[in-house]
Amino acid sequence: MLTADSNVVLHAMGDAFSDQIDKSKASLSKDKEIGPRVRVNPDMQFTGLDAFEKVLKSDIDVVILATPPGFRSMMFEAAVKAGKNIFMEKPVAVDGPGVQQVLAAAKVAKEKNLKVGVGLQRRHQPDYTQVIERLHGGAIGDIVSMRCYWNGTPVGPKKRRDDLAKQMGRAPTEMEYQIRNWYMFAWLCGDHIVEQHIHNLDVCNWIKNGYPVRCHGMGGRAYQQGPDSGEIFDHHAVEYEYEDGSHMFSQCRQIPSCWSSVTEHVTGTKGTCDVSGHIIRGDNAWRYKAREGESNAGHQLEHYPLMAAIRNNTPYNEAERGAMSSLTAIMGRIATWTGQPIEAKQVLDSKVKLMPDKLAWDATPKVLPGADGLYPFAVPGKNWKIHV
Repeated sequence: MLTADSNVVLHAMGDAFSDQIDKSKASLSKDKEIGPRVRVNPDMQFTGLDAFEKVLKSDIDVVILATPPGFRSMMFEAAVKAGKNIFMEKPVAVDGPGVQQVLAAAKVAKEKNLKVGVGLQRRHQPDYTQVIERLHGGAIGDIVSMRCYWNGTPVGPKKRRDDLAKQMGRAPTEMEYQIRNWYMFAWLCGDHIVEQHIHNLDVCNWIKNGYPVRCHGMGGRAYQQGPDSGEIFDHHAVEYEYEDGSHMFSQCRQIPSCWSSVTEHVTGTKGTCDVSGHIIRGDNAWRYKAREGESNAGHQLEHYPLMAAIRNNTPYNEAERGAMSSLTAIMGRIATWTGQPIEAKQVLDSKVKLMPDKLAWDATPKVLPGADGLYPFAVPGKNWKIHV
């Protein structure tokens, strides 16, 4: 964001943990280009679980929401209420009530003329925009099916309990531990189908100009084990159905030494498309070639239109599509966790909230380890109604 507009200044920072602020601030300050515009005075550095509230009370114009995803919907609502322009990372929610919260706040943001960007960066890359423009133009005819993958290696655990105890000089509370090791708990990350695979699912939704209405799938834990592995699955396979009856086949896996693929593919009545490879095969064969000076650095490109909209006061709001693609991922997780077919409406209407009832360092999360130190995880077909 600092690179996207030469007049942007970093004015305030908030994090649950002070060491995270110190690390981020030091890294940014070292950069020759943007370092001089990192102007965060000590009284503008806020820590604790309420740090976001203090940041929003400061005289800022735009806020970046990049905490663990479980906090996103709550912080987005608060930022809209505070009248701030917003960039929020994906996913924007981890459960049905969170999606509802974002959709409601997105409407208010439009009423307030606030600008909102969402970190689904492929939407801003020329290699993706050009191939999908051709798909929308009928290059491969009617879409028959799609498939997408994020099969790779583990992202977590982010923090191990023993290492954290050494760092802190004491045993962490359960809340401290789970937030530090956020990737391994659904209330914080949504499971990796939500936190990571959302990128590929969003591409397929973009191609369809719509969202799945139902899905079913399977998943489990083949690699993750031990007390620091939390409750998430390490593999999911989901079949989604759109309103027109077309299907999207999805896989995501975080297991080492296995076949890896981060791709999207489409089959149509007149050809096929390797979307991530930016290749169309068939009567309208085409391959993407970057124009001179053209960049596909999506993490950078996604900030330019947001900054331009703020400067020029033009409408800009990606929150709704961010919420709906988050819903796509969430219903996939619920399908694999329960072993049951899941309707999008079921999830949107769900009252099941994953976040603890109270947010405090001494409060109790909803998922706790057993006497053996291991966390319970979902067993498909067992007690599935507690998930939706």
